[in-house]
Amino acid sequence: MKLDWKMVLPVALGGAVALFPAPSGLPAGVWYYFALFVSVIVALILEPIPAAAVGLIGVTLGAVLRLVPVSPGEPVSTGQALQWALSGFSNSTVWLIFAAFMFARGYENTGLGRRIGLVLIKALGRRTLGMGYAVAFADLVLAPFTPSNTARSGGTIYPIIRNIPELYGSTPDNEPRKMGGYLMWTALASTCVTSSMFFTGLAPNLLALTMVQDVAGVNVTWMEWFRGFLPVGAVLFLSTPFMVYCIYPPTQRHSPEAPAWAGAELDALGCVTPRELLMMGLILFALAMWMFGGAIMSGTTVAMVVLCLMVLTGILSWDDVIGNRKAWNVLVWFATLVTMAGGLARTGFLKWFADNVAFMLSDMAPLTIIMLLVTLFFVSHYLFASITAHVTALLPVFLAAAVAIPDLPIKPFAMLLCFTLGIMGVITPFATGPSPIYYGSGYVSRKEFWVLGLIFGVMYLAVLLVLGVPYVLRMFG
Repeated sequence: MKLDWKMVLPVALGGAVALFPAPSGLPAGVWYYFALFVSVIVALILEPIPAAAVGLIGVTLGAVLRLVPVSPGEPVSTGQALQWALSGFSNSTVWLIFAAFMFARGYENTGLGRRIGLVLIKALGRRTLGMGYAVAFADLVLAPFTPSNTARSGGTIYPIIRNIPELYGSTPDNEPRKMGGYLMWTALASTCVTSSMFFTGLAPNLLALTMVQDVAGVNVTWMEWFRGFLPVGAVLFLSTPFMVYCIYPPTQRHSPEAPAWAGAELDALGCVTPRELLMMGLILFALAMWMFGGAIMSGTTVAMVVLCLMVLTGILSWDDVIGNRKAWNVLVWFATLVTMAGGLARTGFLKWFADNVAFMLSDMAPLTIIMLLVTLFFVSHYLFASITAHVTALLPVFLAAAVAIPDLPIKPFAMLLCFTLGIMGVITPFATGPSPIYYGSGYVSRKEFWVLGLIFGVMYLAVLLVLGVPYVLRMFG
């Protein structure tokens, strides 16, 4: 049997790390856990097997080898090793992610997501620029309740807009810039912004908040996240379709056929159904509770209540719940990654690393450190094909370094790192889930995709640094 290099490389790199002597001040057992962690991260990037399986294998090996103590330096019993391995499955944020994926299935089952997109195109689609804003607003409406931007943009928005350019003779092989290129890039760039606007708009956001709480001891509510990103999000969201229109302009500026097409599709859907109204009522209830009901019940409890109501009212069948492979896959994936990342702190690796980084940065002003680390965290995503892998590999390290630096405001810094997770998805054809879908549409060439990714990546990061950093420091510092 021929060996797959994607299977061999993670094992080889992890083994190479383990064979090196442990750095000064770091026990051998901690270094071995770090070697295992390196293997898991490389495997998440290359994906020789599904990511959830990678995580499960990683925590299983950690448990078998008893590498993670209850606290640094203590011996590990078999029971404690198993307890650590399963700890991610009791994490409330992991279950919030799972429930939110069920919200997306509710949108799909009721047809509400498709109706929203078509209504906006009918209302705004007479001009190509208006079409861009219709696409962006459709994504915005779905974002607070759809933690997978792949499901939201790739699964709901893309199937609608892919039919529109062909109405004007714009195909990947014939005049792609006439309309198709503009719509595809606007859809991708907009979903990257909405993914940062709400912590329930992107699954890695929720994973990141778990790590922020574990490593930095900081809690961020739904409303704090929304308020913190609002100035940046408003500027980027409102300007993105127009900036694409200026930087990557369509040659077809008017689109009179699109509203008619959307109207015909809406006619085919028929009147708004009771199921759609019920779904809308449930998501508005969830949004209101996430924003204002924190004293009554936690965000995860709200999500589970809505999930139960969706089952009781028939929006979801129990077969929908147990048959939602994406939701269960993400639950296993994120539960194991939360466990692996938490192991870095429990072994003492993060403290060792943070103390060394803090010493190197100790002469810099806190604002300079924040700007430098946020920029480095954003740019380093060029090395990753998964935001989840990026979060798992780098966020605990950056947070631990910040905690060890005197006078650095931890909560604003942690929030700023988290705010980059959605917008960094714009930089490459593989940076976030929907990217391969829009790149694979053929409307935006490889060269154009990389150039546009660089331009919009620089713009998004610049707005976050110039507008977001002082605002977040003032609000939460």
